[in-house]
Amino acid sequence: MAAGRQVATESGGTIVAQNRRARHDYAIEETLEAGIVLYGTEVKSLRQGHASIVEAYADATGNEIHLVNAHIPEYEAAKHFGHEPKRPRKLLLHRREIEKLTGAVRRKGMTLVPLAIYFNRRGIAKVRLALAHGKRTVDKRAAVKDREWKRQKERLMRAR
Repeated sequence: MAAGRQVATESGGTIVAQNRRARHDYAIEETLEAGIVLYGTEVKSLRQGHASIVEAYADATGNEIHLVNAHIPEYEAAKHFGHEPKRPRKLLLHRREIEKLTGAVRRKGMTLVPLAIYFNRRGIAKVRLALAHGKRTVDKRAAVKDREWKRQKERLMRAR
């Protein structure tokens, strides 16, 4: 029934899609959880573990926030009632959270990046959003250098 691509989280839910590239490309300031408005066929497709948020981002339009460019493929068993795979999906947040996020995006030039789509313990689809700003190439190189040094240090400590 479920594909092997789903991963259990520490809170008891299952992760359907992750954006691993986001932590490399962006300096993450804050993360928050948002609900997502889905059609029934989208939920069934997510339960099978089919989704991609590599190219996705969240966009503030008016007093709503939408998840744009997230790819949830059509559910094979429901071709007649299918959905558009890359349609914008409304995110469910409190008004104060929306105002805070849109203010940060407009004033500080930050970006809303989805880190993961997952089902919580109650089986409700959620999106983990990050408020982040883009890293420059120099910052990325420094992060890789630090990570490599830590690995080398661990190897040296184990060798002793």
